Amino acid sequence: MYIVVGSDSVKNYIANNDIILIDYLVQVLNYKHKDAKRKLAYEQVLINNKVITKYNYLLHKNDQVMILDFKSSINDNIKILYEDKNIIVVNKPFNLLTVSSSKEKERTMYHIVSDYLKHKNKNSKVFVIHRLDKDTSGIVMFAKSEKIKQLYQNNWDNLVIYRGYIAVVQGKLENKSGTIAQYLAENKNCYVYKTSKNLGKLAITHYKVIKSNSKYSLLNIEIKTGRKNQIRVALKSIGHPIVGDLKYGTSNNSLKRLGLCANKLIIIDPINNKELNFQIDIPSEFMKIVT
Repeated sequence: MYIVVGSDSVKNYIANNDIILIDYLVQVLNYKHKDAKRKLAYEQVLINNKVITKYNYLLHKNDQVMILDFKSSINDNIKILYEDKNIIVVNKPFNLLTVSSSKEKERTMYHIVSDYLKHKNKNSKVFVIHRLDKDTSGIVMFAKSEKIKQLYQNNWDNLVIYRGYIAVVQGKLENKSGTIAQYLAENKNCYVYKTSKNLGKLAITHYKVIKSNSKYSLLNIEIKTGRKNQIRVALKSIGHPIVGDLKYGTSNNSLKRLGLCANKLIIIDPINNKELNFQIDIPSEFMKIVT
């Protein structure tokens, strides 16, 4: 199941005079300002059949304006892996924030899930259980209430059975499997680095080579701790940085993205103590680069 499919509702208008687009949406079509901004950010406004995202775009008299409802968003095909009355689990694309930042408020996984739930029930709420870096794709969980969020977050280490990733790294590893244990700290520039025991937090990363060629290796990763940028720093430290990881030691961007995907999560549901097992396929571009 996907959050965004089809084109269930399309509304067409003709501009009566020259006007700035955001003003047209708010003053003429009566959208709230935040909703108008979201329509633009989610590429749901077309002028003369062309997607427009600029707030200050100048509409001219007789321009054709097409508004897509949420389910018709052009690029946000977000796969739902699981949903029940308490949680929703999705496959987050790369290059999409899990939650908002100082630079990006609207286009996030949180807002996409929130809009999807509100489309079904306007009183729906959503809460982040855990998150991924913007450049990392894969499994992310959201709760539908503050209570459920706290149940997961407060017992996360006890509930998680397995947290797995797939990574594409530079080079061919000498050891086909291993464990990287190191202490990590973060500086004021948000850069994570290795440090001593008394200055950092322990990070434990297991890896196993799935496939490799002369240039790249495909790794299965299991993390036993959830430190920021843990996998990226660990693989850099053994001389095999992740492809596309410009922040941690490589200029190689052959994949045109970060070669890291959170592909497996096994966790205990704190409500009924049942095991939940989520897994997604290895991205096809990861497989191609190591063939």
